[in-house]
Amino acid sequence: MYSKQQASQVRQDFYTSFGLYMAPVVSADGSPQNWLNYKTGIRAVFIRMDTPNRGASIGLVLTHADRAERLAMFQKFEALRTVFSELVGADWAWEADTTNAIGQPISRIYTTLTGVSVLNKADWPALISFFKPALVALDEFWQLAKDQLEA
Repeated sequence: MYSKQQASQVRQDFYTSFGLYMAPVVSADGSPQNWLNYKTGIRAVFIRMDTPNRGASIGLVLTHADRAERLAMFQKFEALRTVFSELVGADWAWEADTTNAIGQPISRIYTTLTGVSVLNKADWPALISFFKPALVALDEFWQLAKDQLEA
């Protein structure tokens, strides 16, 4: 069992390793990309990875404070759902109105991986194999959809 500080350090080590692993991978538009801090260019729209003690998730998170604005943006994503499913995958969960871990209202499109723990270094290859293709696919989708989402 890890203390909070030890768990935080292991997570930091994982993300440092993952960042180094992803560093040579370029964006779908050919430019370098900071995969751990992906800049969508649209306010309140983020690509987030999460590694609680058990499992992992990755997805698009909409954090607009105004519910109507957030749901309007989510509807724009839903209009692109077919393209999203073709590029990223059809098995992603779509939640228009939910809350994050600290109770803030969000919308999200995400997928999860179970049976792994970021605290177990033996699971890191599985986590990397989960995150890398999802990030690359989300980037490909983003390059195609960004202009439509900004409109």
